[in-house]
Amino acid sequence: MSIKIGISPIAWQNDDLPDLTANYTMEQALEESREIGYTGVERGQRMPKDTDGLKAYLDKYDIALCGGWCSGATLVNDFDAEVAQISAQVEQFKALNAPCIVYAECSNTIQGDQGTPVNDRPTLSRDEIKAYAEKLSEVAKWSTDQGMPVAYHHHMGSIIESEDDVNWLMEYSDPAALRLTFDTGHLLFGGGDVMATLDRWGDRVHHVHFKDVRPDIVKDVRDNRRSFLDAVIAGAFTVPGDGCIDFHAVGKALKGMDYSGWIVVEAEQDPAKAPPKEYSQKGYDHILEVLEASDLEVG
Repeated sequence: MSIKIGISPIAWQNDDLPDLTANYTMEQALEESREIGYTGVERGQRMPKDTDGLKAYLDKYDIALCGGWCSGATLVNDFDAEVAQISAQVEQFKALNAPCIVYAECSNTIQGDQGTPVNDRPTLSRDEIKAYAEKLSEVAKWSTDQGMPVAYHHHMGSIIESEDDVNWLMEYSDPAALRLTFDTGHLLFGGGDVMATLDRWGDRVHHVHFKDVRPDIVKDVRDNRRSFLDAVIAGAFTVPGDGCIDFHAVGKALKGMDYSGWIVVEAEQDPAKAPPKEYSQKGYDHILEVLEASDLEVG
């Protein structure tokens, strides 16, 4: 049982807010991440698109591909259309030994719409999520059969945001097919109980995002009906150890469920207020403290 520590390059290169990180490069992200000690990186949009090019790019910095976002549309696509939409990524990630695709429903998400309050996200009833989960299970089974697990990422502004949403998705989906990307920050921002959700669905967790939250900013965003992107700019998210989440409790829970895999820092915020290398170092150091205290081995 061992843990690998990865990072998303989003602090240096934010694909949804490119102007926010215009003074930074993807090359800087990879070089500085590796200098800190991270051994994996999730795929960013400004990395090479082709498999050979991406492999050479990552090899140059001696860093592995530890997952990457997959914009799903199972809600509106039929099975064949969704498989066609994600098949190239499945094939590429399998070739590069990625642990999973980090899948989220994006057909109707408002996460990228700065003009829409995050409070006004699309929602589904329990029965509608049940139907969605059953449909998505077929797509996830196809991907798993190709050798690439699907780990669903609950996300602010999307149909799977709240604790109930996560519970229903997990309850009604095929546990042999659909896994979970457990994201501490998105769950707390969405009003969920981090520890209760992890305890309930620990056996489904395939991938973990360590993202911390500044609760005063989250409250301001909710109270003043700001968008998800406004929340990012204001600093709702930060690296582990810099907000309010008890990662020591999370670490002990991961130990208790024999979690083995990647813990990925994903902390998009304004680099003018939170310099990416400085804060990524802070997050890395906190993870090492958590792992040591939880008797989790870095491998």
